[in-house]
Amino acid sequence: MNIENPTAFSFIMQDDIYLLNKDKEAYSAPAGSNPANAVAEPEPEYKRTVSVPPVAEPEPATFHFLGGHKKNFLVIVHYPEHDYMHEKHLAALESTLTRLGFSRDDVAIFNRAKYLDAEFAALAGFFKPQKLLLLGKSSRPAGLEAFELNKLLQLNGYPVLLTFSFDEMMDSVESKKAFWEQMKQL
Repeated sequence: MNIENPTAFSFIMQDDIYLLNKDKEAYSAPAGSNPANAVAEPEPEYKRTVSVPPVAEPEPATFHFLGGHKKNFLVIVHYPEHDYMHEKHLAALESTLTRLGFSRDDVAIFNRAKYLDAEFAALAGFFKPQKLLLLGKSSRPAGLEAFELNKLLQLNGYPVLLTFSFDEMMDSVESKKAFWEQMKQL
């Protein structure tokens, strides 16, 4: 039943009808007129949709490394024929680090030969180094400025040392001495 005039309810229904204040205003207006506070429903808008494939966000770079990296000490090496380092060279590095108060759990040994296209910015973002040791000129990643050999320098507020590779140091006592003197300062 559709009743256009609300006063007709009193003739049809014998019971008392109680309305809320806001409803009383709607029924006190003459029939056929819209109340002032009524909101017209908007007509649906028809839009043409074009499906755009979602843009794949690049996954953050992940790098495999040896060590625990607990003290943010990054050691970058270059050994194409090994996963990380030659066993004898690793033992020599660990011996040097132990004399300086570090263990394998404190450092991250990263073999650049396995990631030749890795930029230094990606490495720095992943490892967040507080100390950086580059063993050999070939270990210098792309995007990293050239450093003077065996001279401790600062980069982004942390010390960086570019030194000889262990291949160069194993046969030269002078190279070992120069390496040790700089490592004591690192």
